[in-house]
Amino acid sequence: MTNSRISRLRRQFSDYYIDALLVTNEQNIFYLTGFPLMEGDGALLVTDKNAILITDDRYATALQEFDNDEVVGVITRDYYGSVNELCDGLDVDVLGFENTVSFETYDILNDLMTADIVPCADMVEKMRAIKDNNEIATLRKAADLHTAGYQHLLQIVRPGMSERQVALELDYWMKQHGAQHASFETIVASGENSAKPHATASDRLLQAGDMVTVDFGYFVDGYTADMTRTFAIGDPGAKLRSIYNLVNQARQKVIAAAKPGIHGDQLDSYGRSLINNAGYEKEFQHGMGHGIGLGIHELPSSYGPNRGDVVLHANQVITVEPGIYLPGLGGVRIEDDILVTANGAERLTTAGTDLVIIDAD
Repeated sequence: MTNSRISRLRRQFSDYYIDALLVTNEQNIFYLTGFPLMEGDGALLVTDKNAILITDDRYATALQEFDNDEVVGVITRDYYGSVNELCDGLDVDVLGFENTVSFETYDILNDLMTADIVPCADMVEKMRAIKDNNEIATLRKAADLHTAGYQHLLQIVRPGMSERQVALELDYWMKQHGAQHASFETIVASGENSAKPHATASDRLLQAGDMVTVDFGYFVDGYTADMTRTFAIGDPGAKLRSIYNLVNQARQKVIAAAKPGIHGDQLDSYGRSLINNAGYEKEFQHGMGHGIGLGIHELPSSYGPNRGDVVLHANQVITVEPGIYLPGLGGVRIEDDILVTANGAERLTTAGTDLVIIDAD
């Protein structure tokens, strides 16, 4: 398997001056091996010739059934003691570890390891940022389910429902139709709450004149989409209709500009300049988007002003999510997932973006 994910990881070792890498992030372990280890339940040790999954007897049966010729399992209750023994036996002098580990884990490694330990940033995450065909197909499937979930929501939502009830209805439908679980707490923000970018669903009742923002993400076959739509309950008034159109135009301009090689601040400017020039610079307070995949936020990092360090590449999947938030009145955010291709961007989120007005009677 000369081009497997583990093999490609090994080819980075010389760049980091390490003999092996200890992987503890459960999403990274799943990415490299396909084994669904829960957070904190073990680690993956990758050396120049070996890939060893270290976990405990709760996973013994699953490991016996695990079909992966590159990976062997070790059952133990002393994860890091076993890592040290393995490194000693495999002549590992310098062990890399993910720089995202907790201080507690670092302290354990620092005390136990005979090998020198060095932090390594984003070795697996950089690999994850470029999606293969199977990952793209899964993310497209996830985006399609989100579109269908939103269409279902539009059929059942009505004045008098609480934000929390809307979120629960969506959660039930998504899980009933193939979603595993939410990748973040669903946002349903109505009326003045929609002016809060990260509002949580409350007991507030939907009422005539409200803008309602729904921001949700669910895992499908291990990968998460991320979608936001804003709709109205009855006529929201000329000002909110105007900012809706402005946000939608900003979304379209960013998607049209997305391509390999563009820098994050450049891409952001296509939408942000439109919003700023309309006088809403202070009412758009967050980045334009971020990478998604096995995690709801992954490389490429959040892009926006001053993010010239972010450069897009083909086969990355990112969100585009401009917004305008007017305290005391309401807000609008519209978010699509897009695939960066050699020829530009493909929208994975196919839900319509024209303003939907729910009958308030």
